[in-house]
Amino acid sequence: MRKKTWIRLMEYQTEQSAKHLGEVRSIYQEMRGYKHDFHHHLQTLKGQLAAGDVERARAYIEELDQKLMGVDTLLKTGNVTLDVILSAKIAQAKAAGIAVTVKASVPDELTVSDVELSIIVGNLLDNAIEACLGAAEGRFIRLYLSMKGKMLYFSMLNTSGEKQQKQGNLFSTRKKGMHGFGLKRAESILDAHGGWVKYNSEDGAFSTEFLVPALR
Repeated sequence: MRKKTWIRLMEYQTEQSAKHLGEVRSIYQEMRGYKHDFHHHLQTLKGQLAAGDVERARAYIEELDQKLMGVDTLLKTGNVTLDVILSAKIAQAKAAGIAVTVKASVPDELTVSDVELSIIVGNLLDNAIEACLGAAEGRFIRLYLSMKGKMLYFSMLNTSGEKQQKQGNLFSTRKKGMHGFGLKRAESILDAHGGWVKYNSEDGAFSTEFLVPALR
């Protein structure tokens, strides 16, 4: 039984790592695409201005500005791992029409490993995105991350549907296959570091908090 659980765990972590890597690659590809096109945009604007077509150049700049507003740049939290995973998840959420607000400031060196941090935050955000997709309107995620002394504090509020019922220590999920396994992994990592996680479900909203020792 322990061997089966270990194999299942390894398969899950490999699957999650591949998923996160794919999300990160999509962000960088989009950013590289806009960087590649930047020279062409400048040449177009130079040509329009040289021809005295100021209004056309102004309209071009306005259109370009609107497109650039939709480009997801890397979030700057102070922690490289969080920058990557949060940027990937925010891009995923925004693509699904979810309004995202993030306030985060975290040191780069933590006692929680990069892999553990990715699993914890990635799974909690996956759960929030899933809950938002189940809501008919007003989809949002509000996330706050900071240090409280030597403790890493995470607080998230997101749109949800009807109040969810707990199954054991976890709330129900629509996911199939690895049913609730991601959240259980996040909880086990937090517990191993002497931390805790708390959930609350109400009609229309779901909140998540965790606190874990993260500095020596």
